[in-house]
Amino acid sequence: MNKKIILSASALLMMSMAASAQIGKPYIHDPSSIVVCDGKYYTYGTGGGGLVSEDGWTWTSLPREARPGGGAAPDAMKIGDKYLIAYSTTGGGLGGGHAGSVVTMWNKTLDPNSPDFKYTEPVQVAFSEMNEDCDAIDAGLLMGPDGRLWCTYGTYFGFIRQVELDPKTGFRKEGNVAKDVAIDCEASTMMYRDGWYYLLGTHGTCCDGVNSTYNIVVGRSRNPQGPFYDNVGRDMLKGGGKMVVAAEDRAMGAGHFGRFIEEDGVEKMSFHWEADLDQSGRSVLAIRPIVWKDGWPVAGQMVEAGTYEIESVRRGYALELSVDFQRMNVARRGGFGAPATDEPEISIPNQTLEEVIGSWPTGNIDVRANDYMSRPSQKWVLTPCPELGATIAGPYYKITIAGTNRALAASAEAEVITVPEFTGADEQLWRIDQLTDGTFRIMPKAIPGCNEKYALVSLGDSSPTLAKFDMSSDNSKWNLIKRK
Repeated sequence: MNKKIILSASALLMMSMAASAQIGKPYIHDPSSIVVCDGKYYTYGTGGGGLVSEDGWTWTSLPREARPGGGAAPDAMKIGDKYLIAYSTTGGGLGGGHAGSVVTMWNKTLDPNSPDFKYTEPVQVAFSEMNEDCDAIDAGLLMGPDGRLWCTYGTYFGFIRQVELDPKTGFRKEGNVAKDVAIDCEASTMMYRDGWYYLLGTHGTCCDGVNSTYNIVVGRSRNPQGPFYDNVGRDMLKGGGKMVVAAEDRAMGAGHFGRFIEEDGVEKMSFHWEADLDQSGRSVLAIRPIVWKDGWPVAGQMVEAGTYEIESVRRGYALELSVDFQRMNVARRGGFGAPATDEPEISIPNQTLEEVIGSWPTGNIDVRANDYMSRPSQKWVLTPCPELGATIAGPYYKITIAGTNRALAASAEAEVITVPEFTGADEQLWRIDQLTDGTFRIMPKAIPGCNEKYALVSLGDSSPTLAKFDMSSDNSKWNLIKRK
């Protein structure tokens, strides 16, 4: 029997997948959270400048004036119709001590070519003295559900601290006293979900390239000011923290978490690898799905090329070609009792493509969902096609029947079919997002003559179609089960 691997949140963490980082020139250290401005994606890093992307996958460098002030470890967020940037002027022992300053500034746009591009003068919102038990560096921003704006900062040299800012001005709230919330980490930030405030920090050694042990950990609290406990009840003020993402086979030093919410059920985390071995060991931007497991965030993965069963979460049926069921030419052996002692054991091969493909139609073939029987009509090859475009979820994929060039496609009737040959047309390309519950959303790049944003859904137990994605419905969700 073939061993099957379901790409769930837990299994993904144990698998080595393709695409360890973004492409283009994603070179950055200490990236901010990703923000969108006029349809483009932006992130900023230590030293000024940053990265910009048209699709969220292929990145290029911004000029230094795109974030004036230099300094270290910025964060960015949109508040209303403006963009707030927080960064550190020094700190982290960079000047030989712990003296540092966190400042904020605003801009109407992030596009340095826009006539509206002009930053306000930076305003100090936190600072640290030379011999203080905290460094004012590595700012992280969160706007809570109640409209309160929080900024965390600090390094391994002491505590992680939190201050409250005024969301209208970006100034520190009058009378606010900084509060210690964690220790033994840096590059902190916060996020909110389902009544919980999560504090994320980067643990391990920084700035050591391929030898960096950076990894991202998390604790949570019902109160925005903590205390923040990890999954076994350790306080982050005492070194607690549950692992979110650490090194992979070809990338080391995961640090500086940022959360990006596309829509309900579709979330991404951004961070840097201090060293990507496939990109000359440089510090690069990385993006992963966020999977929520038992109330905790873990890093999902990009889907690697391979052969899969595409299983509907609605019923557990497998996506297959609508072709006649071909019986395997294997006689049933034995009855209901034990086999005779002299009856030899044999290995029966699976049904092969060559045994059945001659009975399939040569033109377009519809698809349906049915019991998985390890038949050729149910085995799909997922192949990333970065040369044909990408999104923040990753490159588009072609989806073909194993051993053939027959491709899954969206039809002009907003139905899902297969065509005899893959041509690279937009309706034959598929975006695959891992969702926050660990399942997957599968969406065509385009539908001929239709501008709707549709996904592959189960209209009924056995009837796949294209329709609006609904995170609350299992009709919209699929498991990808790796097969031989």
